[in-house]
Amino acid sequence: MFRSDYRGRGYDDQAMRRYHVTTFGCQMNAHDSERIKGMLESLGLGEAAAPADADVIVFNTCTVREKPDQRFAAHLAQAAALKRRDPEKVIAVGGCYAEAQRERLFALYPQVDVAFGPGSIPHLGDWVGTGGEVPRGRFAEWQSFAADLPRRRARAHQAWVQVSMGCNSKCAYCIVPAVRGREQSRRPGDILAEVTQLAAEGVREVTLLGQNVNSWGRDLAPAVRTEFGELLRACDEVPGIERIRFTSPHPKDFREPVIRAMAECAAVCEHVHLPLQSGSTRILRSMRRTYTRERYLALVERLRAAIPDLALGTDLIVGFPGETESDFRQTLETVEEVGFDSAFTFVFSARRGTEAAGMAAQVSEEVKRDRIERLVELCQGVASERNQRRVGLVQEVLVEGPSRNDPDVLRGRTRRNTTVNFAGSASPGELVPVTIEAASSTTLRGRQASAAAA
Repeated sequence: MFRSDYRGRGYDDQAMRRYHVTTFGCQMNAHDSERIKGMLESLGLGEAAAPADADVIVFNTCTVREKPDQRFAAHLAQAAALKRRDPEKVIAVGGCYAEAQRERLFALYPQVDVAFGPGSIPHLGDWVGTGGEVPRGRFAEWQSFAADLPRRRARAHQAWVQVSMGCNSKCAYCIVPAVRGREQSRRPGDILAEVTQLAAEGVREVTLLGQNVNSWGRDLAPAVRTEFGELLRACDEVPGIERIRFTSPHPKDFREPVIRAMAECAAVCEHVHLPLQSGSTRILRSMRRTYTRERYLALVERLRAAIPDLALGTDLIVGFPGETESDFRQTLETVEEVGFDSAFTFVFSARRGTEAAGMAAQVSEEVKRDRIERLVELCQGVASERNQRRVGLVQEVLVEGPSRNDPDVLRGRTRRNTTVNFAGSASPGELVPVTIEAASSTTLRGRQASAAAA
């Protein structure tokens, strides 16, 4: 038997038997959603295929940029229509947007029953699993990592591992420190215990998660303090873990011990997502990114010298306040000079409560649209050219399952984090050699090769 008293109403175990979670935003949100699902299932709920089939509809939100806000509003409108037809449905909103809005969320969206911030995920179980009076919202009450909760992973052979929460950086455009708080590192023993347990469960690939993974460990007590390069080495020694990834690093904190660990640890993949944001030093200073274009390029040079086959991904923002055509051209030039294998490109959107929202010289929407189109075209061209270099090579692919567009074709990823669609016969979680036959800007295509060809 379990009960919940949302707004004083009681629900029995027959009325709250299924849930549906919709996730917006970053990998940290994807990890948090796995924990939300695991917690709800530990209370006896099963997952519904669609919100219409759910008794509890959960949105795990993002507010880093405007587009996720707009998508969330559209999904919430659909959930509100479902709730009008069935008032017993419960709508819960978690994540960064909920933390940013707090109690204002209930005025904006009266159909919402419960709201909770990223640091208050464990309280969702209180609302769903217990009786008694509980508040409609809990915010900024971080007590423990969501990593300590049960989880429901999307794939049995891959897992997120949270190493820290929050961020101490002061980027002018970023709302994350306000909604996730200051950086707090997990103890290394807890992280290694989780990685070891995941390996025992058959996980072959782990991705270490933090808002700034490079600065992990600096806030820990002296007795346990260490640094991220040592954590990579410790994870590399866990039997059964064959691939290790991490995201996201900040260029200002990417130090030599991490580069050496990447080069020397067999399981650490040849891939780094290294946010640039702008190729203009003037704009980087205005963004408060604390590095210059030249310093970024020097870091790229050191990384590629240590790891010759390294794949580099990045984040890029166009239209930051004060960005001139000259600044933007410097971004284009930097993209060509670095040769990014992938890029997430964004139009600047002012976030309430950030320094950039109040800056002068806001760039017009027309100019932003023009620049994002030019940037996307260049990034796709560079990525396509780099992927073409893989044609004819045999790549090790970790099988994820069938292709999204063709169930007769398999899908997986290389160590360099490139998606591969290929003909073959293998099960999810297998590592197989694939001969690459064609490439686009985002994917490779090929055919499974014999083991001898690897």
